[in-house]
Amino acid sequence: MASIYERIPWHEGEEEMHSKLRVPYQDNPTSPFLSPYGARSVSDSPLLALGTLDQAGRPWTTLLGGEAGFARPLGQSIVGIRTLVDPAYDPVIRTLLGETHEENAPGQSSQHHAVSALSIDLATRSRYKFAGKMVAGALDRVGNDLGDTQTPSKEGQMVIKLNQAGNCPKYLNKKQIIPSLPEPALGFDTLPLRAEAIELLAKADLFFLTSSYGRSFSTNNRGGPPGFIRIMQNNHSGTTLIYPEYSGNRLYQTLGNLCVSPKAGFVIPDFDTGDVLYMSGTTEIMVGKDAAAILPRSNLAVKLHIEEVCFVKRGLAFRAQAGQPSPYNPPVRFLVTERAEPDAQTANDSVVYAKLIQKELLTESIGRFRFSVTDAEAAGRWKPGQYVALAFEEELGAGYSHMRDNDPLSLNDDLVRTFTVSSSVRGNLPEGEFEITIRNVGKVTGFLFRQNIRAALEVALKGFAGAFTIKQVDGEVVPFVAGGIGITPLLAHLPDLDLGRTRLFWTINVRDVGLVVDTFDRFPGLATSTILYVSGAAHATVCGQESQTMPSLGRYGVQVLPRRMVASDVQEQRGLSTTWYICAGSRLRQALLLWLPDKNTVYEDFNY
Repeated sequence: MASIYERIPWHEGEEEMHSKLRVPYQDNPTSPFLSPYGARSVSDSPLLALGTLDQAGRPWTTLLGGEAGFARPLGQSIVGIRTLVDPAYDPVIRTLLGETHEENAPGQSSQHHAVSALSIDLATRSRYKFAGKMVAGALDRVGNDLGDTQTPSKEGQMVIKLNQAGNCPKYLNKKQIIPSLPEPALGFDTLPLRAEAIELLAKADLFFLTSSYGRSFSTNNRGGPPGFIRIMQNNHSGTTLIYPEYSGNRLYQTLGNLCVSPKAGFVIPDFDTGDVLYMSGTTEIMVGKDAAAILPRSNLAVKLHIEEVCFVKRGLAFRAQAGQPSPYNPPVRFLVTERAEPDAQTANDSVVYAKLIQKELLTESIGRFRFSVTDAEAAGRWKPGQYVALAFEEELGAGYSHMRDNDPLSLNDDLVRTFTVSSSVRGNLPEGEFEITIRNVGKVTGFLFRQNIRAALEVALKGFAGAFTIKQVDGEVVPFVAGGIGITPLLAHLPDLDLGRTRLFWTINVRDVGLVVDTFDRFPGLATSTILYVSGAAHATVCGQESQTMPSLGRYGVQVLPRRMVASDVQEQRGLSTTWYICAGSRLRQALLLWLPDKNTVYEDFNY
């Protein structure tokens, strides 16, 4: 039987967010009762995030549960909760059920506290939001089999006014919840954050927050890749965190609340140890360029200025086994202070484009692409070792959609890509032209490889950045280790280097030897300073004799070893210099750092 009820309007904060982000009008999905789906979801969920305001008006959030069924409907729009809790340090439980209770007697609360909740099952990525008032509650001391009476438990009942706001599972990483006996012990409750909290933030892939509008509350979750919460500041002057708001259902109910009332309460669980971080503070919503200026590649982000904190060791009544990560999670977005990325437009914010004017395929999967800048003065001059950021949204953007299971990563893909500039500043190219040498490995590079030069492709140029600078001091040798296409930053430096005092250790797959031939043809003096490690060359002729699988390299005078690089290859050359330059994939780079422990290593932080 269909239910008929008056539609709940959007409030001014939600309307403000819809206007800022140009969201087309849609009805508010909030309903005033607990639906059959909601009742089932509450019963089936092993976790429930619960939020409220403390006596000082500060919002807090906690995370309860361990087993499905601890929360269940007791009647029409009434939910009962019974689970182990921490009455000593949990700010929500302290508020709802009181801070002290007589020994061996139940603690009781009859205050009608406004609360909000989110039931969630991480094994299935299902969730359900609701809000109302706690009309009754009790806190009993219960013991374990050994007679220990220090383990707390509570049973609470609430009248629920449904606040269903789109059950969006996109950024939830699957986990199997396992009940565990809590043993809460206070870690710290003062700022700045200590090491254990910083370690938790570095691996956290999920948190819960409570916001408010007037007398109503909303508890929601935010998820992402581990480390998606970044620390902007953490010292005695203040503690500020920031996280990106990914593409969702575009209701913006939580952000709408924060527009009107910026106070919010956060809880970050450690599913491995049972530790938990409670925080309360003031939020600041960053939109467009304001967000990108702090958290590059973000159009929407939220800063949290922490005012109160409580870190509790082993305070949770559950642990979790990690399951499948969400396919929608984008890569971690680092602060601009952590990793320089050109995300704002160039010098004077004028629209600058890079026009593709030449394409040359060097191998089946590697090509060199030349671009001409429409406004060289506005774009600024790049330096050797820098990269260019190009935006492909106009060409490859698919518009908004809530879910996109056939291509989940595309939902938060801003289609901005960074490529190392492989041409020299003082080379033979005209002013305002540059080249990139890239491998065809994804959506954007595939698009470039398919381009016909006559199509005159133009893409937005976001800027040049990076500081991978090779310094050659008089009398010293420059050792450079390149993995495959990791040769590109060296190519931009070669006209400025004495090749006689340069040593290149280059690992390459036999399929990519065309890149080697092109490089030695353009820089003949480099070959005699190079040791080439060719993998996959067991059945190919490496030196002297032509083969169908690879051309002859003997005429260049390069030393070729038909195998992968090993530790002794660089360790025997350790005396070349105190500083080694590396541009390689993560596996080879990590190996080199182990092989050269006493050297100053300068490396490009990219995977090729």
